[in-house]
Amino acid sequence: MNIDLVSEHADPLAAVGGVDAGGQNVHVAALAAALADRGHHVVVHTRRTDPAQRDEVPLAPGVTVSYLTAGPPVPVPKDELPPYMPEFTRRLAERWARTRPDVVHAHFWMSGLAALAAADGIPVVHTYHALGVVKRRWQGGADSSPPQRLAAEREIALGAHAILATCSDEVAELRAMGAPGGRVAVVPCGVDLDRFHPAPGGERPLGFRVLCISRLVPRKGVETVVRALAEVHGAELVVAGGAQTDREAGRLRDLARRHGLDGRVSLIGSVPRERVPCLMRSASVVVAVPWYEPFGLVSIEAMACGVPVVASAVGGHLDTVAGCGVLVPARRPKALARALRELRDDPAGRASLGAAGAHRARLRYGWPRVAEQTEAVYRQVLGGRPVGLTALDGCS
Repeated sequence: MNIDLVSEHADPLAAVGGVDAGGQNVHVAALAAALADRGHHVVVHTRRTDPAQRDEVPLAPGVTVSYLTAGPPVPVPKDELPPYMPEFTRRLAERWARTRPDVVHAHFWMSGLAALAAADGIPVVHTYHALGVVKRRWQGGADSSPPQRLAAEREIALGAHAILATCSDEVAELRAMGAPGGRVAVVPCGVDLDRFHPAPGGERPLGFRVLCISRLVPRKGVETVVRALAEVHGAELVVAGGAQTDREAGRLRDLARRHGLDGRVSLIGSVPRERVPCLMRSASVVVAVPWYEPFGLVSIEAMACGVPVVASAVGGHLDTVAGCGVLVPARRPKALARALRELRDDPAGRASLGAAGAHRARLRYGWPRVAEQTEAVYRQVLGGRPVGLTALDGCS
């Protein structure tokens, strides 16, 4: 098939770790490459953020990134992009009038609106990556999303030929938005099992190191981890992600000082993607406790590395971590501290959880499997068949 992915703000070639560059960038890049490995031709359309960017740049064999000019060719926060989306939509329509793909797969709500408007009969599959209604529920007045986001997401739910939910918890939200049941399938995000795998020889870190890898925004819950660490003697915390000059980084350092954690909390900034597996394997436990989580890529990557995971009991973590990691309530430092103390005092238990997580990651979340499931949905759409939650049971 000729498959076009649309990812308006999440450039698959961008460096990961900034405010708007995270799991979606990784997901789009890896999905595109995995689909190409299955023999398809893939183009990823994203917004130009640098005037020096060429119109088309190779990403992997069989994958091209297409940069579309929409607004100024500079980085723009994603919540400020709506005024430029009509131009982005026009550019897509012009491209598809010249080169028509078999199927379009849009990522995030602005890409979904643009794809539906530009498609002119091309089937559109959509992945939200995060739902505005969930973000609003958790962030309230701090939610910076454009006011039209919720209505736009409902429009996509009704208009897309298929919706790929990244976890079971998302299905109920989609149904409440009016998404037809025959158009929704659960297809998780994936992990690169060649890169993320247990340490050779079963090496174990010394001491008790807690690791967070996260964008430095309040909703990611790093503050909860800092507060919990004050009640976990003998533990150190390493926080990777963002920039050390970020406002949130300064706030977290101040919080650590107020809790007497000088020397026990290190904010090391963004880490190159190729160094992440080694960093994970250096940890005794990886903690991911966001307020809400559509999937939770960091948790799956840590599990694939054989490192035990403590995660907030929200969203995708209910599918991925439950049963082979530890779930705690979001925004509850004392509950997190109890879980960390128990793991600190039980090395055998940590090893058991790490082995269980690695097994689940290999079984369910390798990119070849995820690409196979995604392709199955494309073929169901092209064949005019309903997409259902059990439609992919045959994929192994």
